[in-house]
Amino acid sequence: MQAPAPVAAWAGAADPRRAITPDHLLRMTSGLDIGQSLTSGPLSMFDPSGQMLFVEPDMAAFAERAPVNAAPGEKWNYTDANTLLLSRIVRDQAGGDAASVHAFMHRELFDRLGMEHVTMELDASGTPIGSSHMLASARDWARLGMLYLNDGLVGGVRVLPQGWVDYSATQTRGSEMFGYGAGFWTHRGQGAAANWRVSNGMPADSFMALGNFGQYVVIVPSKRLVIVRLGSSHMPRGDMPMMTRWVADVVAAVSDR
Repeated sequence: MQAPAPVAAWAGAADPRRAITPDHLLRMTSGLDIGQSLTSGPLSMFDPSGQMLFVEPDMAAFAERAPVNAAPGEKWNYTDANTLLLSRIVRDQAGGDAASVHAFMHRELFDRLGMEHVTMELDASGTPIGSSHMLASARDWARLGMLYLNDGLVGGVRVLPQGWVDYSATQTRGSEMFGYGAGFWTHRGQGAAANWRVSNGMPADSFMALGNFGQYVVIVPSKRLVIVRLGSSHMPRGDMPMMTRWVADVVAAVSDR
């Protein structure tokens, strides 16, 4: 995760992007100048990351052409382009085409977890749209959450590297306004977002995946609990005040047993 990302377009000795690592991409600190995917409303369609998702046939190729506006690791900026670049790295490591990456996802993850009703959408180049386009049932999302609840183990077999879950939930420097880890939003840190969510009911050790319009997978290790919420919410911030109250109520109910 700390080695230079294997992106051929960045390999030139004078290219500042050659210093970008997979860790930078996963933590949203690559420094790439390619928009801000937390933009909402009509303006989101004018964001470069919006163009990438809705116009470009090869999304990662579009992302890799972006210049940098900060040194890698210096600036936090949530953009789907980082995740698309990681998705293409996975595709290339799995075999380089749609069929290979589809087989890899099922063999190494979905089938092991028993996720039977899941669809990962791909772009025209065969790269998974890993930033946002995975569709699954509530039980399948819960199975993914259970993988992280159980420290990356399934039936006693290690699927994720040891320490990966804590790495994922460790807050990224510079994300204090939002509380972001490595692929998950987290409450294991200090900052406006994490402090507000914890004070309103989210357990301090919890971390969560957020989808569009209010879908959540909340993982609470201290309570051995995974909470999945699906459905549409067009409230600001995906109706986070509702979600914090609901999580607090569920944790209280479990604690009272």
